[in-house]
Amino acid sequence: MKKIGILRGMEDSFPEGLIAHINAEYSGVVAEFVEVGAVSQDGFSTYDVILDRISHEVPFYRSYLKWAALKGTYIVNNPFWWSADDKFIDNVIAERVGVAVPKTVILPHKQHPPNTEGKSFRNLQSPLHWQEVFDYIGFPAFLKPHDGGGWRGVTKVNTPEELFRAYDESGTDCMMLQEAIEFTEYYRCYGVGQKHVHIMKYNPGAAHHERYSAVPQEPIRPEMYAKLERDVLALCRALGYDLNTVELAVRDGVPYAIDFMNPAPDGDYHSVTAPNYDWIVRTMGAFLVEKAMEDRPHTTFTANGALEPFGGFSLDRAKAQATDALETAREKAAGIADRLGDDVAEAVEQVKKAAAKGRKKVQEVVADVVADAPAKPKRAPRAKKTD
Repeated sequence: MKKIGILRGMEDSFPEGLIAHINAEYSGVVAEFVEVGAVSQDGFSTYDVILDRISHEVPFYRSYLKWAALKGTYIVNNPFWWSADDKFIDNVIAERVGVAVPKTVILPHKQHPPNTEGKSFRNLQSPLHWQEVFDYIGFPAFLKPHDGGGWRGVTKVNTPEELFRAYDESGTDCMMLQEAIEFTEYYRCYGVGQKHVHIMKYNPGAAHHERYSAVPQEPIRPEMYAKLERDVLALCRALGYDLNTVELAVRDGVPYAIDFMNPAPDGDYHSVTAPNYDWIVRTMGAFLVEKAMEDRPHTTFTANGALEPFGGFSLDRAKAQATDALETAREKAAGIADRLGDDVAEAVEQVKKAAAKGRKKVQEVVADVVADAPAKPKRAPRAKKTD
């Protein structure tokens, strides 16, 4: 039985609905909430796939997911990729893959981050060349954390004075200033598995519970739909995200990617509305099951940063090691026969001994691999859908 784990925070409807959907619609796989305690570096992960909804807020969870990934669990989203990202660098990546983004600058911390003091910033230009920033970005603009989410700490500024007030209140956050795109259309798009896209009309200025519903629902023009789909897939593939939302503001017919580092996007039934909720539950469920059914060897990093198989149970590993043992036995037998030449009787006896050793080696290999396999987990009770 393949096992899918959901690592969640405060949300309810999306993870509970996802578990209920998978357990009701698919056989050979069980979905449940992850349960984790103290983690041993020598242990094995009991999950084939984990969907991560909270590790960006909990460092213990983030380290656990990296450990699970190294033990062979497929993590959505990859914690190594996700940890490397910030919104400023992702803007640079977006430009490299042909996606339009607003002009953006990153700014130093207004206050010293923890465990630093004035001497820590002796490389920092002082004072900043603010006029160059204003000339490049213009007004209005948005001041936002370079690693934030959920509109945390985002302020629209129309003048240098408004910018300085907001910047003074930013504390130890690393902020970026971004050109405001005066848009005629705005979309929020789900990307799943780097191949599925769901485009939703969206109003970022509406009340949170109305951002999807308080928008005219006319059909999207085919040429615009194609542009949006292309940009969403390009961004998700470049960032390595299997679950993401991409927000695009359209100015003069060009979609600008405004916000696209959302690896744990909102999926709540009450905010995204029923049709969008149904799509993300069905599509995400199918993708998680697809990844769970794959046969992946456990992996580790080599000296040059590549990944290679290591330890733990894997059917492919057992087959490969058994095949190697048999091939070694055959080579030894052939070598013995060549050396003995016409002494057929002795050659046959030596070949029998070599073959017996080969069979024993195969048995030992398979026994070792099976011994390494984690105990088969009991099937968890199915969660009931609450929405």
